[in-house]
Amino acid sequence: SSLGTALARIAPAPEPAPAPQVNLDDPNSITVVVNKQRPLQPAEWAPSDLVMPQGIPNTNGQPLRSEAAGALQQMYQSASAAGVPFIITSAYRDYWMQTSLFNNYAARDGVAAAETYSARPSHSEHQTGLAADLDDGSGCAFMSCFGETATGLWLRENAHQFGFILRYDNGQQNVVGYIYEPWHFRYVGVDIATDMRARGTVNLEEYFGLPAAPGY
Repeated sequence: SSLGTALARIAPAPEPAPAPQVNLDDPNSITVVVNKQRPLQPAEWAPSDLVMPQGIPNTNGQPLRSEAAGALQQMYQSASAAGVPFIITSAYRDYWMQTSLFNNYAARDGVAAAETYSARPSHSEHQTGLAADLDDGSGCAFMSCFGETATGLWLRENAHQFGFILRYDNGQQNVVGYIYEPWHFRYVGVDIATDMRARGTVNLEEYFGLPAAPGY
């Protein structure tokens, strides 16, 4: 046994896993960072691999990029097994839909107020096809109280296992530019989501060493 121990000691260390490919600028990358200082380029960019997530109630029938949709399906199965299934209230929104939404909010609430909860076109994560707004049907859709529901709490604790992060957490508006949105989950892949969780980092700006983006 001592010989085995000696051999084990001189055996070459396993190769480290390759680092995930990180590209913060390319809209095709699952790590693209979009905020008030970082619009998608080109502005009207659209994903080429949109699919409808299967088996998840989807209020507006909106797709996601293929990788994100597959991950969301896995997360839905796990949430359902835990007794906290969710519904998709919003997913991919193209440049033109975002233009219409933002203009309507600005007309209703004023531009300054609208910009605390809605993105200008080409500045929305929804245009990437990597973000989904989730709800549980309890009456807290698009409201901070969703974060206190059983589903909202489960998502906060478990989303990283499926590659999602709660993108706009409480108290982060001065960095991310938006009010607390416990319903908005962004796909970044399991490696990054898990690493962020381990480090206790709750926004992409700080994780990637980018400037805060509280405004345009």
